[in-house]
Amino acid sequence: MMDDNNIYSYSDIALVGQLGHFIKAARLNLNKSQQEIANIAGVDRTTVSLIENGKGGNLLTFIQLLRAVGQLPLLDHFKMYDLMSPILLAAKEKNVRYRATKSSIINKKKPKSDW
Repeated sequence: MMDDNNIYSYSDIALVGQLGHFIKAARLNLNKSQQEIANIAGVDRTTVSLIENGKGGNLLTFIQLLRAVGQLPLLDHFKMYDLMSPILLAAKEKNVRYRATKSSIINKKKPKSDW
């Protein structure tokens, strides 16, 4: 198992292997075979085997497998939140309308002056 403080020292290949080990451990905790998880995820059994052994795969397949083993909530760490500076927030609140303008005032055109 990887030491979280030393994660940057691992190669990309080693990290892919760790992801594969995670999928395998989650699958075994569910007491499911590779074929059962492959059917749930909509991928081939050999794809599950390759990923579990750190031999490849792509992000879409990894997400499908996370969903199949019930670990999709791990992706919550990647949610982006809109953070606004206090100055922009105050400016935005300043422009909030609190009442509507009567439509007759807006649509009413002033007659042209004869002058």
